[in-house]
Amino acid sequence: MYVSSLRQHWRLTMAFTEGEHYHSHFNPRVYIDSFYVCPSGHPDENCLSFVLRNLSETFSSGRYKGQTLIEVGSGPTVHSVVSACDHFQDIVLSDFTETNRLEVQKWLRGDEGCFDWSPVIQFVSELEGKRTPKEMEERLRRTVKQVLPCDVRHENPFHPLVLEPADCVLTSLCLEAACKDHPTYQQALKNVTALLRPGGVLIMIGVLNETFYVVGEHRLSCLPLSQTFVENALKDLGFSIQKNDILPMPDRDKNKVSDCEAFFFLIAEKMKNV
Repeated sequence: MYVSSLRQHWRLTMAFTEGEHYHSHFNPRVYIDSFYVCPSGHPDENCLSFVLRNLSETFSSGRYKGQTLIEVGSGPTVHSVVSACDHFQDIVLSDFTETNRLEVQKWLRGDEGCFDWSPVIQFVSELEGKRTPKEMEERLRRTVKQVLPCDVRHENPFHPLVLEPADCVLTSLCLEAACKDHPTYQQALKNVTALLRPGGVLIMIGVLNETFYVVGEHRLSCLPLSQTFVENALKDLGFSIQKNDILPMPDRDKNKVSDCEAFFFLIAEKMKNV
């Protein structure tokens, strides 16, 4: 009852916080300090280990590898590509907001005071048992070749740059925060998936039926999505769903940082004739 009332109040009183809002209202360090300081994530959601385990299983399978992986909407984070760095020669990270990109670049350079990703990397290292945390960290820093500005609302999210088609495109918690309605989301999904070569793989991490999330003192919008809507949108674009793992939020009424119903981890392959 509390969550539904809060969701209704949010919809009625606040305009959707599109990308431009993030320039002045999104603090990247508060975000990562809140949600990524340990492998379990924020205590109200405990979803980060679900994401890290799925990423590890996906890339450790050896099925998805190649020259280039592009992450669209990395935010100020690197956790999504820790497991991927052994399986791709070049990784491109990207985000709409300059402060997010700067936060990533600080870590890549090893600047003093940069965010400490070692607990997350240690967790992945123990899952996979192939490299020490230090080796994984060094490999990741070598493999990330670019951190670029992007806007998923553009037909080419990296305009004016034109990137070579990627073997893998990864996007996490991005489209539902950037798109104010379902048609905009469908177009953004088309824009993002156009970055893939035929036969390439899309990995999506997202939330279901969420309308807001909180970073520090700021509430930010989220487009509520159903599992069926996301899967149908991808099928319409010529994708074959390989996996869609759902993590429900059991204590939704106690969650103070979002009204998320569930997290999803989805793998979809682009048909070779698309």
